[in-house]
Amino acid sequence: MQKFVGTGVALVTPFTSEKNVDFDALKKLVAFNIDNGINYLVINGTTGESATITTEEKIAIINTVAAVNKERVPLVLGIGGNNTTAVVAELKSADVSKIDAILSVAPYYSKPTQEGFYQHFKAISEASPKPIILYNVPGRTSKNMEPSTIIRLANDFENVIAVKEAAGNISQYLELIKNKPNDFLIISGDDDLALTTVLAGGSGVISVIGQAYPKEFSSLINLGLVGENKEAYQMQFKLMDIISLIFAENNPAGIKTVLQELNITSNEVRLPLVKSTTENQKEIANFVRNF
Repeated sequence: MQKFVGTGVALVTPFTSEKNVDFDALKKLVAFNIDNGINYLVINGTTGESATITTEEKIAIINTVAAVNKERVPLVLGIGGNNTTAVVAELKSADVSKIDAILSVAPYYSKPTQEGFYQHFKAISEASPKPIILYNVPGRTSKNMEPSTIIRLANDFENVIAVKEAAGNISQYLELIKNKPNDFLIISGDDDLALTTVLAGGSGVISVIGQAYPKEFSSLINLGLVGENKEAYQMQFKLMDIISLIFAENNPAGIKTVLQELNITSNEVRLPLVKSTTENQKEIANFVRNF
């Protein structure tokens, strides 16, 4: 589990102007992050627009990332959804030989009860050949997976090793940190709360902005992990504006705009997402120029 302490990044899926996967840009993005200190990479997560990526594209993306990575950092694969049977089937059929853990988002739209969350992840735990990182993001799923449910899963299933918590609620983070089993990881899914979470006893972050500023953001988290809060907060203050800007409209349109300004990939997204507005793009460009 120490593999997942520190800074992970939820990689975007770069697209060409024709909306095809841009594998050259993906290679550039992966190398940029590994070379600048990221601890692990998340592939085909929701930031990677997994809802609009075909099965064939997902396989090609995994192979491309693995080829660039050359086993230098752990790889986490996003497999989740609101059809438990389909998620279990994907876990059983997917080639995860190059993968170190599964990131599985809480069921969206269906709004299950807490017992429904538990039974969903019980089925996933029993089917998964790899350790599982739960992903709670009620702003996207419309239903919060409560700390008591997360802790219940952590206690009952040995291969449920962590949660990516993204409720945006610091009290919920603190409740998880207080009540978790000793070897269970609380990973921030909120870039703006990541440092606060780490200083309180969290294990790190799965970041969006980190893939654009991997050196700076991983430094921020590493400082937090050793209690150097003053220096860490100085770095956070430098990144606060861009964190707000990339989430001002939608994700990953915002982060793709940053990556375009850094000449790593284009800002193309697939429908129903659209590019950031002209105003948002100008503000992001101004930040990047002056950072």
